[in-house]
Amino acid sequence: MKTKRLFLFAGYHPKNIIDDALVHYVKSLSKFGDIVLCMDSDCPDSEINKIKKHTLHSITARHGEYDFGSYKRAYLWACDNLKLSDYDFVYLVNDSVYGPLYPLDRYFDAMENMGHPAFGLVTKKYTTHPHIQSWFIGTKPEIFLSDWFDKFMRQIKKLANKGQITTLYENGFSELIVKHGFTWDCLYSVFNRGVYNKIQKLYMSGMPFMKKVAFTRNHGGLGRQVLYVLNQIDKKTADAILDSAKQQYGEQHVKWFLTKNTIKIAYRNIKHTLCKIFIEGI
Repeated sequence: MKTKRLFLFAGYHPKNIIDDALVHYVKSLSKFGDIVLCMDSDCPDSEINKIKKHTLHSITARHGEYDFGSYKRAYLWACDNLKLSDYDFVYLVNDSVYGPLYPLDRYFDAMENMGHPAFGLVTKKYTTHPHIQSWFIGTKPEIFLSDWFDKFMRQIKKLANKGQITTLYENGFSELIVKHGFTWDCLYSVFNRGVYNKIQKLYMSGMPFMKKVAFTRNHGGLGRQVLYVLNQIDKKTADAILDSAKQQYGEQHVKWFLTKNTIKIAYRNIKHTLCKIFIEGI
């Protein structure tokens, strides 16, 4: 029997567009299951039409509740219009990443056969509060058909800042899984900001996505790593990522950012370190 998956997909674009990178992601994901997309953006129909054939349903309205607010809206639509018990897996995924950089087949096989009711691509490890990074979470029926999961999804609301969202929803979901007697695991494990800063290393280890904010982190110090990845992947995917980055961050920034120049990268990393020490006090 064919595995049935439902993807509750959260998207956002500051300019209310569906860019080539999102089209690539949604199209790639649609090969593995049904997609209900919710954009925290006021996208016109002309933009939604770019991905309409790859989704079951699309919701587009600015709500300001970030990704979990979009997950909630996609979930509520699914509850009203689909029979969740027909699915083998329900995923929460968002577009805070570029990709996939590799074909996704083996990742679904690996995650879904880990032997855990909940799973994901990346564990964010801390001394306390380790959790599944919320941009790619998978669940089995014992999770997504439970009363506590339903309650968790429906109570999501607008919070003051992303820190509260991480604590209550991202960390909170992983904690709820354990609280209700279940286990979870991920294919990759990173400490602190590793998923943002170790772009090249993660790609070489098989990570199928890279975080979008790599283009703006560390005062441009990640440019050489991102350029390495772009030179390794197929041209169509690389072009989609570059077009998206130029639209969001500006063409001049992207041109400045992507460099192999060792001296420039060293300068940027030194500048970043000094800012962390003398400005942020870390």
